[in-house]
Amino acid sequence: MKAEVIIPILIPMLAGALCLICWRWRLVQRWISVVSGAGLLLASLVLLHRVQTEGIQVAHMGSWPAPYGITLVADLLGAIMVVVTGIIGLAVAVYSLATMSRSHEAFGYYPLLHLMLAGVAGAFLTGDIFNLYVWFEILLIASFGLMILGGERAQMEGAIKYVTLNLISSAMFLTAVGLLYGYAGTLNMADLAVKLNGAEQSGLVTVIAMLFLVAFGIKAAAFPLFFWLPASYHTPPVAISAVFAGLLTKVGVYALFRVFSLIFVQDTGFTHGTVLMAMGIFTMVTGVLGAAAQFEVRRILSFHIISQIGYMLVGLALFTPLAVAGGVFYIFHHIIVKTNLFLVSGVMYRYHGSYDLAKLGGLYRSAPWLAALFLIPAMSLAGLPPLSGFFAKFTVIKAGVLEGHWLMVAMALIVGLLTLYSMVKIWAEAFWKGLPEDAKSLRGERDPHLYVLYAPIAGLALITLTIGFGAEWFVQLAMATAEQLLSPAGYIEAVLGGSQ
Repeated sequence: MKAEVIIPILIPMLAGALCLICWRWRLVQRWISVVSGAGLLLASLVLLHRVQTEGIQVAHMGSWPAPYGITLVADLLGAIMVVVTGIIGLAVAVYSLATMSRSHEAFGYYPLLHLMLAGVAGAFLTGDIFNLYVWFEILLIASFGLMILGGERAQMEGAIKYVTLNLISSAMFLTAVGLLYGYAGTLNMADLAVKLNGAEQSGLVTVIAMLFLVAFGIKAAAFPLFFWLPASYHTPPVAISAVFAGLLTKVGVYALFRVFSLIFVQDTGFTHGTVLMAMGIFTMVTGVLGAAAQFEVRRILSFHIISQIGYMLVGLALFTPLAVAGGVFYIFHHIIVKTNLFLVSGVMYRYHGSYDLAKLGGLYRSAPWLAALFLIPAMSLAGLPPLSGFFAKFTVIKAGVLEGHWLMVAMALIVGLLTLYSMVKIWAEAFWKGLPEDAKSLRGERDPHLYVLYAPIAGLALITLTIGFGAEWFVQLAMATAEQLLSPAGYIEAVLGGSQ
């Protein structure tokens, strides 16, 4: 059994348990949270290095061989996703030190946060489709607890929409798992890839694939069932919003990349070229139009989560090495950038007590460092060179040009321009214009916790710059990941070995 595959799941699980044990000691919980975030990041970097140097890593629980036992698998995609989970976990843990209220800490914020991170890491590393469902449910339960923590009316309204749609998604997911097991007689994803290769009843397999597509599409906030996200992500405290924005929808996107590159590749002309492509284009367009109509910072950012998911989906839909690499690059770029923008919005709130653009202003003068730290992720989200978002968009669009999919290319370019419009709108209203006379002026630079708030924001901005200026290495990593996804024989061999 390879411990490095299991440790990224065990660390947040253990941290959550320790936080429960230390329920009465909030300071101890805070330190456990930060140390756990750092430990998860370190463990995930070790795992990624091991995958790069030694190949796909597999751990068979209880020494039961696949496909009979529970299997954890770390290929390049899974390892990359666990690394960004560690980055976000550490950033949010530090940010929470200065923003999380005593009442939230007293009612289980830290145990829930780490339980959710364990669920996310488990989803990225599982090699079994049923255990993917189990990890989804773990992170759903924890995220619902975080969503309602505080019990405000807006939170409750958002949480009802959030949990209702996600429960529908989970029911469809479980139904699809049952049908798939009834057809193939296995739930191990590598074994499913073998047994569904050249399946005789391809029509039935396509129907099952559509069930998975809808289930994961809801969790990824893809068109047309995305409305739960902008109704809920702006309601909890900003640290919770940030981790949701960065990680939760990407678990759904990851699941789509996994099953539609490994398992459901029997009719790619329909599942990928038609359905996924249409879903991706509509997701891009509807998300960016929704953002353009908003004037509340976190709602603008929430709609842009949806629009950027579309780029990832069209990368998968094109299903070429360059396109899939672009989709993978887009995932890890977007997790960093979107989390950072939500963290920046929290500092904006600390200055003027509002997320409403009409009540903000003058931050360029009163908080010049915040202005600079906003511009880096904002312009990266819009796709301006030499930031990470430019290379993510460029790779996906170039793949579309090479495949002659001009509608997708045109929509991607238009959505990029509208994304720039939204970011410029936030800049002009919150930073450049003068502070309205009736606006509040709160602690601002007198805030004793300001340096704690700036630390994770600066760290994530530095990562964004690193990805942009070191794009060649990251593109090569994404290309290697795409090659693994599109040539799953290595994954199958690593999991099943001689049992095929």
